[in-house]
Amino acid sequence: MYIPYALYLDGQVIKVYDQVSHTLAPESDGASSASGTGNLRANPRRDPRWVKIRRPFIVTGGELTLEGLDLVYDDVHKFYEAPFQVKANGGILLIDDFGRQQVRPRDLLNRWIVPLENRVDFLTLHNGRKVEVPFDVLIVFSTNLPPKDLVDEAFLRRLRHKIEIGDPSYEEYREIFKRVAQGKKVEYSDQGLAYLLQEWYIKRNRKLRASHPRDLCDQILDISGYLAVPPTMSREMLDRAAKAYFVDI
Repeated sequence: MYIPYALYLDGQVIKVYDQVSHTLAPESDGASSASGTGNLRANPRRDPRWVKIRRPFIVTGGELTLEGLDLVYDDVHKFYEAPFQVKANGGILLIDDFGRQQVRPRDLLNRWIVPLENRVDFLTLHNGRKVEVPFDVLIVFSTNLPPKDLVDEAFLRRLRHKIEIGDPSYEEYREIFKRVAQGKKVEYSDQGLAYLLQEWYIKRNRKLRASHPRDLCDQILDISGYLAVPPTMSREMLDRAAKAYFVDI
């Protein structure tokens, strides 16, 4: 999709394109630039005020505040930085660890009532003027806290889909671990996984979590890097990783 580098509203500049939040896409599906990150000037006939990106997927967590959902003015360079929801237009905005932000959950949710219903958002310039911007965002709230403790019935009605993600089965855990190990370049072993499940889950009555494979593979990478040995799922390496990762409370 194409987005503008910036918006110009009544003499004010709002920066939209963000190298951290957006990933450049090649101008042609069949060819990419020499660098592999997309060529902003590849097509001389293209309007240079627009940049082609992959649909954004922006994640924000405990650091989110109400101020972060409005325009941020740069006194030095004299322009505004667009908030998360504007940069996420056309894509997904994930509010991770919802309920653990510095702002109260109800205040944060009240901020989303109008955008979720009318698909437009209103931002405030430093001169007090309100500007209307599109709100074409799939917003996802992720939490491990009971929803009834965070929101009321009225807001739950505005969230059409509620999906409970439970603990994985042993087969699902194996598939997750296999994919994560492959992605992180950890040598996968079915025997190693069977040992991990028996010693650190079944014997200790520990529940399977979908995030454990990622974290355990990261532990293996840290330990193998420190010891200067290949990252494998040996019994010794798995014991070291699990002992460092799991906390018995």
